[in-house]
Amino acid sequence: MSAIRKQEVPAASGLQVLQPSGWPQPKGYANGVMAEGRLIVTGGVVGWDVAGRFAEGLVAQVRQTLENIVAILAEGNGRPDHLVRLTWYVVDMDEYVSNLKALGKVYREVIGTHYPSMALVQVVRLVERSARVEIEATAVVPR
Repeated sequence: MSAIRKQEVPAASGLQVLQPSGWPQPKGYANGVMAEGRLIVTGGVVGWDVAGRFAEGLVAQVRQTLENIVAILAEGNGRPDHLVRLTWYVVDMDEYVSNLKALGKVYREVIGTHYPSMALVQVVRLVERSARVEIEATAVVPR
């Protein structure tokens, strides 16, 4: 059994990134995160504004979706660096992959350089027909 290396993230976040020894360093996500505190769980969040209007295109919808997640976290006194998991549902994996650079830029602008555990799943469609992406978030706010 290999040892698990614990990488520290900002002390204020109360999180530890778990990276098994010898594994390649993930890019843009963490293999695991350990946290203790109050749990915030979102539903599937989409890229619409307060009036229910969708942003145009995947990158713009991801920005709005992440901004919506940040707003939900703030309601529970949470911040982006409290995120421990994001599950992304996209309707077109090729569209996602072809926009990686722009998506990374948007992610860093809204969330910062904190990368929780993440999963990415392509789905046939989302409940909201105009949605290109839906993201579920889990955060742990330190006590």
